[in-house]
Amino acid sequence: MLIAARYSNPCLDSKPEMRRENSRSAGALLRHVPDRSGLYKRLLTGRLTRCYYTHNKLMPNKEMPSGALVLMILRVLRSGSLHGYAIAQRIHVLSSEELRVEEGALYPTLQKILLKGWATAEWGISETNRKVRFYRLTPAGRKQLEAGLSEYERMNEAIQAVLRTA
Repeated sequence: MLIAARYSNPCLDSKPEMRRENSRSAGALLRHVPDRSGLYKRLLTGRLTRCYYTHNKLMPNKEMPSGALVLMILRVLRSGSLHGYAIAQRIHVLSSEELRVEEGALYPTLQKILLKGWATAEWGISETNRKVRFYRLTPAGRKQLEAGLSEYERMNEAIQAVLRTA
């Protein structure tokens, strides 16, 4: 079985450093096929195997508190309707590029917001001529945003009080 280890940016480096582990034969590596999930598939003597890569840079674990993503999405939508990618980019820019919203978290959260009636969605064409779904805040979403912001302020003040006095 071949294991690939990447020690640099996978977007810039086209050939991963290879090492062979537990291989019975020295079969030739026929082709590299990158897929969207970051895994690399290799076609090796007729068998498809998966290999993983690692980065040399340790990425800090920046997880958002529960409910923060919903609150940020509702706040961003208050300024007008946007499609999913634009919402993620807006959060990234407004946070001084500290927060990055992954697609795996964004779209399920948007679906939850739609199901609760806090936003509506309609299909349209983006600036790049792609078919996208535009999300718009509803009156119920505005109420939820105000309630969420007041709850956040209350919790933040309580945490700050503990941090100042402890």
